[in-house]
Amino acid sequence: MLKRASKRLAKSLGHFLLVSLVLAVIGVSVLISQHGSINMGDAPLAYKVGGEGPFVFFKNETPISFDITASDVTGFDALASDNMDTAVEINYIRGSREDNFFIEKRHVPLTEKTAEPLEVYFALEDATFTFDLEPLNALNNNTASVYESNAPILAISDLEGNYKTFRDFLITHNVINENLEWQFGEGHLVLVGDMVDRGFSTTQLLWFIYKLEQEAQKAGGVVHYIIGNHELKNLQGNFKSAANKYIPIAGLLGKTQADLFSHNSYIGRWLASKNTIEKINGHLFVHGGIHEDIANLDLSLQQINATAKAYYRQMYFPGVADKVTESLISTEAGLAWYRGYFKGDVSNASLQKTLDKFDALSVTVGHTLQFKVNKQFDGRLFAIDVKHPDDYRGSFPTKHSEGLLIEKGNFYRLTETGERIAL
Repeated sequence: MLKRASKRLAKSLGHFLLVSLVLAVIGVSVLISQHGSINMGDAPLAYKVGGEGPFVFFKNETPISFDITASDVTGFDALASDNMDTAVEINYIRGSREDNFFIEKRHVPLTEKTAEPLEVYFALEDATFTFDLEPLNALNNNTASVYESNAPILAISDLEGNYKTFRDFLITHNVINENLEWQFGEGHLVLVGDMVDRGFSTTQLLWFIYKLEQEAQKAGGVVHYIIGNHELKNLQGNFKSAANKYIPIAGLLGKTQADLFSHNSYIGRWLASKNTIEKINGHLFVHGGIHEDIANLDLSLQQINATAKAYYRQMYFPGVADKVTESLISTEAGLAWYRGYFKGDVSNASLQKTLDKFDALSVTVGHTLQFKVNKQFDGRLFAIDVKHPDDYRGSFPTKHSEGLLIEKGNFYRLTETGERIAL
């Protein structure tokens, strides 16, 4: 009897293990099919705040004006405000939990670039990079919306606060060298939104983009930073998706998280100067997408950008603006939020109508996760949002960076290992 009971127990246990295995396989399959992943824990250095910075704030708040009727073409020079701030306060967090934290502060004039480069510390590698802080007239709120050249375009999106991932991808594809110096000549590096939130290296990533902007400009190239919905969340004081590391960082500075991206913050004002949509060498770039209602508006790209910028810091709700403006900023159909391309809401004909409206060849978007960079709608649409590796966190399945290269009329999917795959 004991032997029979043991056999029944063994059989039941076998059935249990088999069912558990089947359910586990199904669960993992569903997880992967929904672009999910299992986080394997954060590296302790992710929470290190000693060395974080710089956090740069203006001594006084002064609005920046912009012209909604400005020309679309490259080279438009905005009229800067006559009453602009001329000094900033530069803050670094020093010390540690064991030895006590303190804030290193200095005040510098900003009519010219800072006399000494500012340093950015990356805890994971115990390494730094430097950049020059530019004078205020560099924060041109009337950034051009249309660019024409024969130079190549490399586009990537949704890095979500992962500096190392971004840096390594650019090195692999010869946009920068090992010394983090621009090597892309007159090329266009397009960041299609959502560089912020989730990751623990948001400060490092933003200043790195800022540094590359300067270097690209000197070489005749351009770094294009397209605003995504997470940039808008940060500009509007919504930090639900931000790494919790930034709560104590703000507190140590005597600020709130909203202050870190406010109009009185250099980074906040710099972000607010960026466009929502641009056309580069005939190709449109926008984080979410272009709803057909927007294509029916009698607005140029420059007018669309200027209208959207006026509401960057205003959280959206129905009735917040006139119907034309709401079509641009809505959290359902707005440029930074739209997902209709991937929900069956768009046909080849309607997408072509949108492209014709803006005299464009294609549109590239982020925002909606893909398994790999791909083309859709017979090459009218390129979707480039993939799950990039996290600087401080492992995951299952392993994440891999990808980007898009447009060169001499050809489109290539770029992988983190250096592959260039024709699309």
